[in-house]
Amino acid sequence: MELTNLTAISPIDGRYLNKTNVLQPLLSEFALMKYRLLVEIEWLKALAACDEIKEIPSLNQTAVTFLDNIYTNFSVENAKAIKKIEQSTNHDVKAVEYFLKQQISSLPELNIYKEFIHFACTSADINNLAYALMLTASRQQALQPVMQELLVQLTQLAHQHAEVAMLARTHGQAATPTTMGKEIANFVARLQREYTSFINTPIRGKINGAVGNFNAHFCAYPEINWQTFSENFVTALGLEHNAYTAQIEQHDYIAALFDALARFNTILIDFARDIWGYISLAYFKQKTVAGEVGSSTMPHKVNPIDFENAEGNLLYANAILKFLGSELATSRWQRDLVDSTLLRNIGVGIAHSLIAYQALLKGINKLELNPIRLNEDLEQNWEVLAEPIQTVMRRYNIAEPYEKLKALTRGKKITVDDIKIFINQLELPEEVKQQLLALTPHRYTGMANKLAKNI
Repeated sequence: MELTNLTAISPIDGRYLNKTNVLQPLLSEFALMKYRLLVEIEWLKALAACDEIKEIPSLNQTAVTFLDNIYTNFSVENAKAIKKIEQSTNHDVKAVEYFLKQQISSLPELNIYKEFIHFACTSADINNLAYALMLTASRQQALQPVMQELLVQLTQLAHQHAEVAMLARTHGQAATPTTMGKEIANFVARLQREYTSFINTPIRGKINGAVGNFNAHFCAYPEINWQTFSENFVTALGLEHNAYTAQIEQHDYIAALFDALARFNTILIDFARDIWGYISLAYFKQKTVAGEVGSSTMPHKVNPIDFENAEGNLLYANAILKFLGSELATSRWQRDLVDSTLLRNIGVGIAHSLIAYQALLKGINKLELNPIRLNEDLEQNWEVLAEPIQTVMRRYNIAEPYEKLKALTRGKKITVDDIKIFINQLELPEEVKQQLLALTPHRYTGMANKLAKNI
């Protein structure tokens, strides 16, 4: 059966293909081959530029351009050629090395460089740098723009609804009023912290041989400072150098990167659930889209499917991200091959995150505040004013303020008249009494307005 988005096993490459195709050139098998090729080419160029390696001269511009074109013009047909070589080698990195040797054979002046391709390298040298570059590119090109857009949209929503009073609910019960904007601002503040953590997590790499000691390098060229050479090479790729490794770069940075992404996702799960609840309470309505069906049997329904879709994808993404973060950072002795299989799945958690972000953006754009419903809930819960009244009573040293308000309000529905009668009986300065009498659930929102607008 031909592989299409209808026959794909994974929804990443099937149902959600149009939402994840930006990741194909960044996190696919094709991408891994291409980035391996880049590392091999850059390593060869670095060796040729080293004065102490006298067996090969510096590459001229023609040779450099030729090598660069092998990478920049890398095609699906080239990838298939590497896979064909792998059928014989049964080794994916060696297949890339042999492919590169085949490519440079068409420029005779490069023949003397042939055996310096993959010089002193273990496969893990090439792989760790390739994966690091893949993660760097996917963070910058795929995730960062959508995460930023989410922050922008949520910030705008917080500002837009900064003054819209809303009954808060603690333990699911009516509680001190807030504003819709302030509640959204809470999520913005949390997301900003984790976004910063995710974006600033360093992505590391190494190129130091079979067990991380430059054994072969030092044996061939003891006069070269390989530690400095390695560090300069890795940092030139835009990565942070890891000087202490076994055969593999131990992937601690991937654990940190995925943990930060998972924390960002967890906050969005919390957000999606809250908005789902507000839609259920009719605090938000959803703009209808012509032709869409909410239920196969109940024509009236407009389901919060975008937030549900996002929640499901975020939960699955985090399951993968947390699993990879914990398992990739372990390896038996100097190296085992478990990470090889796991690393091939780094795109899964990222892809499901990306699907979720797009669903949230779609859902946010369909939200429409329902002030009538918000006002109804506030009007039906005058007992929330027990908090400010008893607090003012404390200021003026009236005995047992909490207990008196508890007796008046706990487990009861209180009317505005009940509140006014209680306030009028208090021994308070007349000005203070009038301030309390003017208080309503709609006006009792503290600094929520200011806090929302300041986010």
